[in-house]
Amino acid sequence: MSGQYLFKSERLGFRAWQEADTPLLAAINADPEVMEFFPGFTGYAGTEAFIGRMQKQLVEKGFCYFAVDRLEDGAFLGFIGLSVQTFEASFTPCVDIGWRLGKKYWGKGYAAEGAKACLIYAFNALQIAKVYAVAPVVNLKSVQVMEKIGMKRAATFTHPLLAGDERLRECVVYEIEA
Repeated sequence: MSGQYLFKSERLGFRAWQEADTPLLAAINADPEVMEFFPGFTGYAGTEAFIGRMQKQLVEKGFCYFAVDRLEDGAFLGFIGLSVQTFEASFTPCVDIGWRLGKKYWGKGYAAEGAKACLIYAFNALQIAKVYAVAPVVNLKSVQVMEKIGMKRAATFTHPLLAGDERLRECVVYEIEA
């Protein structure tokens, strides 16, 4: 299994998506607590489409929101990685770092550990100069991860894709340079 990882951190392996990941990610996407700061749930078809986009992006760009396994036992945790964001904002298009882990893996430092590994990969292997992260202001857990990995708050903005959602539309953008 270890040969399939593009890179690793101390406890995590980062890899390309496989068809077998679809039901696992669909279950994570169906959890109301995991999706608390997203405007809607991603059903099975939406999860398949997401994985397809990530597979294509990995081939085209050399990065995506990677499927993440725990090295100790191969458990699928969710995703952590990089993606291109093109929604209308002063800092886009940009490379964004993001994560979504199953609830049972929260509070163990996996998001911060994985995000740090992705930043190292972005800066060293991919030669990306700057990485951004976006979250609704109310998503304090994600903001905490952004700060823990050394990102600095750059701005607050109304997210155009969330403009109709009073609770989520006000977002923060964080950034970090190589």
